[in-house]
Amino acid sequence: MEKGKLLGEQRRDTILGWIKGSEGPIPARVLAEKAKVSRQVIVQDISLLKAKNEPILATAQGYVYLRNSSEPKPQRVIACYHTPQDTEKELTLIVDHGATILDVIVEHPMYGQLTASLMISSRQDVKHFLKQIQEKKASLLSELTEGVHLHTLQADTTDILDEVCAVLEQEGILLSDTTTDTDMDTVQA
Repeated sequence: MEKGKLLGEQRRDTILGWIKGSEGPIPARVLAEKAKVSRQVIVQDISLLKAKNEPILATAQGYVYLRNSSEPKPQRVIACYHTPQDTEKELTLIVDHGATILDVIVEHPMYGQLTASLMISSRQDVKHFLKQIQEKKASLLSELTEGVHLHTLQADTTDILDEVCAVLEQEGILLSDTTTDTDMDTVQA
């Protein structure tokens, strides 16, 4: 056995402690280095912890432990529409106005609703997310639906969520009842 390598249940308990004690997301790579195991072993351990109802969320930045709060923050699901080139603009506008982007949701014609956790709350998170997309040569989920997608936003107050919606609408990103087919054709061009 490799010296310092954590095994089985002890490793999973230690990983859970690391995630619970962290102020932000911890990438699987970092957990693997600390536990002296492969990234795949970490992914399997996280799956086993989730099966035991541990509220661990996998995000683009790493694993996060969802803490229970006595007062949940307001959330709102918004519909957005833009080209991939406007992704940074959209995400930055949201976080600059004080909201966290919890996820992205698209309606796929074959698979139905697809949801991916984002947990983006700062410009640094936006840059990291876009860098990961570029480095992994991954596509944005919104590309599956020609730019139409939903985000679940969370903020300290509903006023902040209202402000985010207003600025996104002003920038032509928020999809609303007043968006016309002509507007959408313009975005696609």
